[in-house]
Amino acid sequence: MGGARGTEIVNGWPEESREAAQLVIDAYGEPHEATESLLVWHNVGPWKRMVASRDFYAHEFPTSHTDSVESFIDYRVPADVVSQLAEFDGSVIVDRTAGTVSARCHDEQANLLALNLMHDIVTGQRTAEEARQYYAKEFLDYRRKKPTPYMDKLHFTPGDGDTADPDHPLLTEQDLQQAVEEGKAA
Repeated sequence: MGGARGTEIVNGWPEESREAAQLVIDAYGEPHEATESLLVWHNVGPWKRMVASRDFYAHEFPTSHTDSVESFIDYRVPADVVSQLAEFDGSVIVDRTAGTVSARCHDEQANLLALNLMHDIVTGQRTAEEARQYYAKEFLDYRRKKPTPYMDKLHFTPGDGDTADPDHPLLTEQDLQQAVEEGKAA
């Protein structure tokens, strides 16, 4: 790790992203990688990777805030469920090919909440709308200083790295060779 490099870098970031990044530094120490615009931690807490970004995004669900910290896990999402996750929360990001899912919000607790609800949707325990309603409830409970179990930890075990979905080919080597031959003849 690079000493105080992450802390020094975020001093020049906008308040919205600086505050969020500092929460990650406070929790996990200085990042494993640092550039002027990104801080990256690998295999900290329950995460495959955490990324704090200088850039931040306005997000209105469940209330106005900014997103700048992204938490990644290994997780295979069936293709037919991806649209339900997008309906639930636009800051839950599925990379089916890599076999990862991430949540991007202001802090780790909100990312835990989003990913626990993502799992509920994938496993059929909640609909996207039910997950949105639960998210809002737990968000308010956090403010009320009531228990917030979905913000405390992941309630499922992420994949072990064998979650990638490389899909399947539509074109054969013969199709490609035929196209090359047709291209030469044209």
